[in-house]
Amino acid sequence: MRPLLLVMAPVLVASNWPQFRGPDANGIGDGDPPSEWNGESGRGVLWKTAIPGLGYSSPVIWNGRIFLTSAVPATGDASVKLGLYGDIGSVNGEGPHSFNVYCLDQKSGKILWTRTATTGQPKIKRHPKSSHANPTPATDGKHLAVFFGSEGLYVYDLDGKLLWKKDLGTLDSGYFRVASAQWGFASSPVIHDGVLIIQADVQKDSFLAAFDIRNGRELWRTPRADVPTFGTPAVGPYTAGGARSKQIVVNGWRHIGGYDLKTGKELWKLRGGGDIPVPTPLFTDGMVIVTNAHGSSRPIYAIRTDASGDITGNKSAIAWSQDRVGTYMQTPVLHAGTGYFCLDNGVMTVFQLATGERLFQQRIGGGKSGFTSSAVAAAGRLYVTDEEGHTYVLALGNQYKVLAENDLGEQVMASPAVSRGVLYMRGRSHLYAIGSR
Repeated sequence: MRPLLLVMAPVLVASNWPQFRGPDANGIGDGDPPSEWNGESGRGVLWKTAIPGLGYSSPVIWNGRIFLTSAVPATGDASVKLGLYGDIGSVNGEGPHSFNVYCLDQKSGKILWTRTATTGQPKIKRHPKSSHANPTPATDGKHLAVFFGSEGLYVYDLDGKLLWKKDLGTLDSGYFRVASAQWGFASSPVIHDGVLIIQADVQKDSFLAAFDIRNGRELWRTPRADVPTFGTPAVGPYTAGGARSKQIVVNGWRHIGGYDLKTGKELWKLRGGGDIPVPTPLFTDGMVIVTNAHGSSRPIYAIRTDASGDITGNKSAIAWSQDRVGTYMQTPVLHAGTGYFCLDNGVMTVFQLATGERLFQQRIGGGKSGFTSSAVAAAGRLYVTDEEGHTYVLALGNQYKVLAENDLGEQVMASPAVSRGVLYMRGRSHLYAIGSR
């Protein structure tokens, strides 16, 4: 039986999409998703399922089941304001919500179970472009971790049984310059080797913490002194001193950093960049790529995985950097030695990752729509979707080539998932499975 298991294991791993942006957070899926579809006519749509309320969490997938979250108002419908604008204000006058978890059958889209984690008035207001269910769930095949920020952390089994929960306090990740501008919470949980990792960069008492996924026991908690951030942490190798261990890398402004997975001890830090960090760090070929873009700076850093101490201005710890081409909302796609970085206005810049050489820059679309959801890639194609639900299918490579354009017929803020040649896209009101029959 052992040879058979060795052959099958990679297929199972590739087919699952267990966290934000997939197995390695890099947005790379398996199979051959379609290049063309239309959500309104149903062309290329295997199924679509209505999801109540408002949520920007991405779907996660494990062995035939899909999990996602939503915040459902007790009355009325949640308003959303999309587009390219600079309004920092919060949504006022919202009433109580139900904070729900959904499990769907991957093949049919049927909702298998729904759980309400908690109900009540949201403790923090949201941005007009945001939701009260932004963090994407995470699963290791036995546990399902869902995080609603100030409304708590919940861990279920895959049949919906609540295993444990924690109140992590009021987590206000609003605008650091204007305390009254509350924007909701966005950082997603990550599970690695039985450890559940939470990054909470907020207005007061920020921290990075690790919990035993089995029972919720806190393993360590490391304070952080940064402005509120909105990115999801990443786990990858740490190679300093010739010893290989694991590090957690987080985005930041005052403190981009690496932390030891076992202890939470700071390994390295880097100051500078955009002052509202959102993208998730990505590991590739002995480097971790970190980018952010807001305020006066839009950097990309290629940081060596053996970095240590304060590496601000340390050219030996940073393989290369670029100053004015980083991304604001989207986590980039790294594929076959090439990095694809798309700004919220649709300007995409493509780099050779080994050297930082710019291969090309191109605006996607007409510059009128915003781009918030992160792109994904599969079968030699890059799928980039704007907030209006219009997807540009591009050829991966060192030249700009549009293969197709498609409309979902709904607004799209959540990043897609890819599994077994099917693209799972969350629209304003439905989850879609886009694939070939």
